Formats: sequence, structure tokens, C-alpha cells
Amino acid sequence: MSEHITQQRILLACGSGNVRLWRNNVGTGWAGQATKITPGNLRAVSQALRPGDVVIRQGRPLHAGLCVGSSDLIGYRQVDGVAQFVALEVKSATGRATKEQTQFLDHINGVGGCAGIVRSVEDAHTVLSADIAHS
Repeated sequence: MSEHITQQRILLACGSGNVRLWRNNVGTGWAGQATKITPGNLRAVSQALRPGDVVIRQGRPLHAGLCVGSSDLIGYRQVDGVAQFVALEVKSATGRATKEQTQFLDHINGVGGCAGIVRSVEDAHTVLSADIAHS
């Protein structure tokens, strides 16, 4: 099963009651003045472009997500009236976490959050039902 389908199933199965989860898309895109290339304006361009391409002038990177390595699903679980940060890194049956993802999960768990790698709804339930670490 793909990570995307697993994420959707976890969101539906686990994101209610005392748990709230959101998708955390991490990556880089581009922002600026966009011009869609059409057959009518293709001649005005000196690059090898095709209809449907988009040219971004004065482009600048746009970074999305919490940070590099942050988990696919983030949110909170409420325990004894307190919201605890939750981070779930969703992987396929054979997927592996990157060094940055592992560091993020370790950090969240180290500061009293609830985090883990999950490959199924059952894994997510296990992580989300773990005892709170008291400091």
C-alpha cells in the first residue's frame, strides 16, 4: 500500500476525539510572476518551451512544512486536559526514514511529545496510545 493511502487512512481513523492530525507537506517550490506559455505567446520566448509550461520571473524559493525532516502528520493528543504534540512519520512496508526524519522524531519524543514511524492504522493507534513521558 502506498504512503499516501496509508496517510489518508490514518487521518480518517485517528484524527478525531482526543487526537487532531494534519498533513504536513515539506518541500520547496517557486513563487514569482508566472506566465503560462500558450501557442500565441510562444514566439516571444527565446527558450525551448512548450505550450503548458510556466515561466516564473523574479522567482524566489518558497519553503513549505515545519522544517526539513518534520513528520508527514502532525497535531496533538489531549491527555488529562493537556495538549501533547504528535508527529507521525508514515512509511510504506519497506520505506526508511531519513536521518533528518529520525532526528525530528527523537527530538519530539525527547521533549515530551509523542512521535513515531507508522506503517499502518494499527501502528498509529499504538503510537498514539503510548503513555505520556513525564519530566
